[in-house]
Amino acid sequence: MEYKDYYKILGVERKASQDEIKKAYRKLAMKFHPDRNPDDTQAEEHFKEINEAYQVLSDPKKRARYDQLGASYSQWQQRGAPGDFNWGDWATGQPGSGGRVVYEDLNDIFGGGGFSDFFQAIFGGLGGMGMGTAPRQRQRAPQRRYEQPITISLEEAYHGATRLLQNGKRRIQVKIPPGARTGTKVRVKGEAPGGGDLYLKVTVADHPHFKRKGSNLHTTTTIDVFTAILGGEANVRTLDGKVVLTIPPGTQPEQVFRLAGRGMPKLRNPQEKGDLYVRVKVKIPKKLTAEQRTLLEKASRKK
Repeated sequence: MEYKDYYKILGVERKASQDEIKKAYRKLAMKFHPDRNPDDTQAEEHFKEINEAYQVLSDPKKRARYDQLGASYSQWQQRGAPGDFNWGDWATGQPGSGGRVVYEDLNDIFGGGGFSDFFQAIFGGLGGMGMGTAPRQRQRAPQRRYEQPITISLEEAYHGATRLLQNGKRRIQVKIPPGARTGTKVRVKGEAPGGGDLYLKVTVADHPHFKRKGSNLHTTTTIDVFTAILGGEANVRTLDGKVVLTIPPGTQPEQVFRLAGRGMPKLRNPQEKGDLYVRVKVKIPKKLTAEQRTLLEKASRKK
């Protein structure tokens, strides 16, 4: 298992104050937040690391335990002893105690943060324990977590949706929030078999007219060659109805226009929306009237 240097992840000294740790965390969390880096898996993983580091260093008990581990790990490296570092001593409530504590799912405890194996091994047995106390006896096994896949349309992801679930004789109405995307999980507390939580795992179906990239949408519209040359208007389909796009004179084929705030709502802030990008396709007429041909010929001679 790889040792994680939480101080290095947050970019602070080991003697950093709690205020310095908090400032560093906020700065990095803002920079790498998934809402600011849609479809960027590296930024998402770095955001999880930052969150994990802050969970440890912002908690005095966890930080003290982590510092104690760091000192032991450094001494082991300096000795150059054969074999691996004895992680088993640190996977309990107290180094050297020999017994392993079974812990509940830390992702649920901390809100689905996706914590690493390192975090769970070192801090999994600390739920509710004070530092230096003997480890608790084996805890009751956590209730099983159930996932149910559901598919929604892009329109439902835009406006929000509901699904009816049947649990025995009861029917439960579950709301899918606006801004949901493929991979979003909606928690239905206590409705799984045995009283556990049920998670609806969302898949957003492809749309024939829109392509989604994060909170932005991409679409196309077609205009005739005369509108492209002279300017005019074009009707553009959005998920909230049609809008009129002003086409400036001299618009080029494949030119892209941005309609601000016409994209998808943000999952955590539905009032804020992404943008809609419209790529213009120019339709060339196969046949021209005699008047159109004459005018175009005159225009071509004036070059």
